[in-house]
Amino acid sequence: MTPHQNAPQRNRRGFTLIELLVVIAIIAVLVALLLPAVQQAREAARRTQCKNNLKQIGLALHMYHDTVGALPPGWIAQHPTTNQPYWLGSPGWGWAVRILPYLEQKNVQESLIDFDLPMLDTFHDRVRTTSIPAFICPSDPGDTTFVLKPGPMPMPNYPATFTDTRVPKSNYIGVFGTVRMIDAGCPMGACVGNGTFVLQKAFRFRDFTDGLSTTFIAGERNSEFSPSTWLGVFAGAAHAPGRIVAVAENPPNSDVTPAFTFSSYHTSGTHFLSGDGSVRMVSENIDQVTYHALCTRGGGEVIGEY
Repeated sequence: MTPHQNAPQRNRRGFTLIELLVVIAIIAVLVALLLPAVQQAREAARRTQCKNNLKQIGLALHMYHDTVGALPPGWIAQHPTTNQPYWLGSPGWGWAVRILPYLEQKNVQESLIDFDLPMLDTFHDRVRTTSIPAFICPSDPGDTTFVLKPGPMPMPNYPATFTDTRVPKSNYIGVFGTVRMIDAGCPMGACVGNGTFVLQKAFRFRDFTDGLSTTFIAGERNSEFSPSTWLGVFAGAAHAPGRIVAVAENPPNSDVTPAFTFSSYHTSGTHFLSGDGSVRMVSENIDQVTYHALCTRGGGEVIGEY
């Protein structure tokens, strides 16, 4: 008989069902504790990227101003019969198109865009589905394009027609001001709000008498209620000017008329770009008087902490 045969046998057993269930329960608790932290870390990264996008847009606007001597107009549009400035006219190219060369998208502007042609011209078939990463917030889910629906025609006997058109999404829109477009003379042709980006008028930094650091010139909008585009104003499209600029009538993420104001999917607030190039996050709880003061270029208000 060998020594191994004389050695006492050790009892071998596996996990009991109760032990296995306890281990599974512990793992489930740990996952439940870690998952929110992982999600928060991911959202923090997306929020940082979104803020960086707006910073890049701010830098591009400053470079454009240094080159041209003014910021780009909100959009360029004339009435097809009078050739006078008209808010729902043609060609409709918006402010964001003008700064493409300063966002490392010069080839898009030079190869895919002819500013003398309407945006619906067949020459622009490709650019109408071209997505620009710098214009998209990573916290906004979904496709990078959307279908723009027809709206009421600009006026009786207007020669333009508009059908469902797929256009590129943008989560960053200009500040038109705090006055509704209907009250800013838009139907009559003026369409100049008290903000930064308005019809056919280019402001200089010296026009911001409230101070560049205390004037919001652009901000975020999510795609839940009213997706926006960086291209411009399509005559005959639903809420056409509201796709590239917003009236800061109510604080961001407000339940009151949420569609064409400012908003975001960030839990902590909505990013805004100031005239000096800085980016700040604004809570929906901001005082409305302060918010209105920040969204005008020359109201003369004194702005405190917010």
